[in-house]
Amino acid sequence: MVQHSKAAQLDAAFAALSDATRRGVLEQLGRADASITDLAERFDMTLTGMKKHVGVLEHAGLVATAKVGRVRTCRLGQRRLDEVTAWIDRYRQLWSARFDELDLVIEELKQKEKEKEKEKERTPR
Repeated sequence: MVQHSKAAQLDAAFAALSDATRRGVLEQLGRADASITDLAERFDMTLTGMKKHVGVLEHAGLVATAKVGRVRTCRLGQRRLDEVTAWIDRYRQLWSARFDELDLVIEELKQKEKEKEKEKERTPR
């Protein structure tokens, strides 16, 4: 059950990150907290549109909002991008190890090719 929950959270985070506007909102909130109105103006968007984007980010745990009076302020969520970064890092390590292995195979093939060339030079024609 925990694995399913983590997978769902990761899916929600990647879905949230799939949109350029939402990535821009995260970038903006990385600099400073902002109201939904400020974000809507910055991204030249309707208030309703920005609320939807913020809702997706909030659902993914990437953004938290707090309402004070009539103003809803957004800030980066506590989870931020930790889970996404950890997932990407696992695959980065995997691919790095595979590329290291591939480099070794290529070096072995180059060495064998050099040995064949030397053997050809030694063999009389």
